[in-house]
Amino acid sequence: MTILPRDFFARPTLTVARDLLGQRLVRELDGQRLSGLIVETEAYIGPDDSASHAYHKRNSSRAGVMFGPPGRSYVYFIYGMHFMLNIVTEAEGFPAAVLIRAIEPQQGLEVMQTNRLVSPRLASSPQLSNGPAKLCQALRIDQKLNNWDLTLGQTLWLEPAPSAPSDAIAAGPRVGIDYAQPEDRAAPWRFWLRGNKFVSKKT
Repeated sequence: MTILPRDFFARPTLTVARDLLGQRLVRELDGQRLSGLIVETEAYIGPDDSASHAYHKRNSSRAGVMFGPPGRSYVYFIYGMHFMLNIVTEAEGFPAAVLIRAIEPQQGLEVMQTNRLVSPRLASSPQLSNGPAKLCQALRIDQKLNNWDLTLGQTLWLEPAPSAPSDAIAAGPRVGIDYAQPEDRAAPWRFWLRGNKFVSKKT
């Protein structure tokens, strides 16, 4: 088993966000392997990014993981009901991360379907994992996996897959950040695979 190493994540966040497209996210759950290819990401970069939890160098108990070493998970709870999976990037001490927004399921679809509480007819539907909350529910990712070392190859990790060609990648503004400054709302820091049906928001 080959695992994406820490060096992969210890690079500029926009580079990591693009290069994560097409890579495989793997979750080991009750002895079973669940996996999917990453098809949509969002970058959050540094203390000057008003869309980030680390804006103005806030190092709260919630965002503290972003200041830690690259290659760790930052899982947070939102709206009192959803978990979101981010991957910490760049050098330790600089708060940056990539939100995993959507995956295309590959293995463990029946388990994902059960975790998502969807009917069997939706087992291969985009509804299974076409959003950050949906994929966390499908893979049963929650606060217990916050600050998890993704380079260990245990419980939750990433495996290399062929990188998406540049002409297959689209970029645009991030989603759901109406609270951010105008320049940050407009920044094209969301990346997705063109034409992939599991992308959460195509335009």
